[in-house]
Amino acid sequence: MAFTAMRTVGAFKVLAARSSLCLSRPGAALVARPASVRTFSAAASKVSKVLESELKHEESQYEKPKEVQTFLKNSPFKLVEAEGDVNMVLERQMGEKTVRIEFQLTSPMLAEEEGEEADHESTELSISVDSKDGAGITFYCSTQAGEDHRYVIGNVKTYASAEEKDSIVSYNGPDFEDLDEKLQESLDEYLAEVGMSTEVCDFVDAMASDKEQREYVRWLKLTKKFMES
Repeated sequence: MAFTAMRTVGAFKVLAARSSLCLSRPGAALVARPASVRTFSAAASKVSKVLESELKHEESQYEKPKEVQTFLKNSPFKLVEAEGDVNMVLERQMGEKTVRIEFQLTSPMLAEEEGEEADHESTELSISVDSKDGAGITFYCSTQAGEDHRYVIGNVKTYASAEEKDSIVSYNGPDFEDLDEKLQESLDEYLAEVGMSTEVCDFVDAMASDKEQREYVRWLKLTKKFMES
């Protein structure tokens, strides 16, 4: 019986050794890898082809809005933007003060969800007039359809420094509609004096939509490049 037990133990050792050898062989650990790599490459290639088709379509349909080209040629404002950044700024100097109109790209899907007409999308924007010491005033507005008055004023915020302007706990000012009518009228005239106009609203709406389109095309290119790398 002792001999039988020894043979049994020996058999287990042989089996264990064989199992260990099978796991340690170079080919054993790599069996599943080629299939996995091939699957990933095939999927990436498929994505790349679809992206290429979409990219060709978008580029063939793209045309720079006339409002953008005309405005930049004739306006005292300079446009500041960067690839990959959703924020845009129109900037100009008026004596010792700096006027900045800030806005972002507009998603066409958002406009559809809100039930707005396809030919006009409301764009939120802020108009800031700042002194060199950081003190200033900011009007929070949004564009609207129409020919007489193309924007609506929400809040009007004033601040004594750049820190107060950017602080999330600082007072945002009263609702414009709650102000005395004469004050509303005079502030509206002030906005017109610093450059806010129908032409600016037309540009902002067109540029917000154009920027979204250009960023989408850039996304297509970057995604395609990544899938092919």
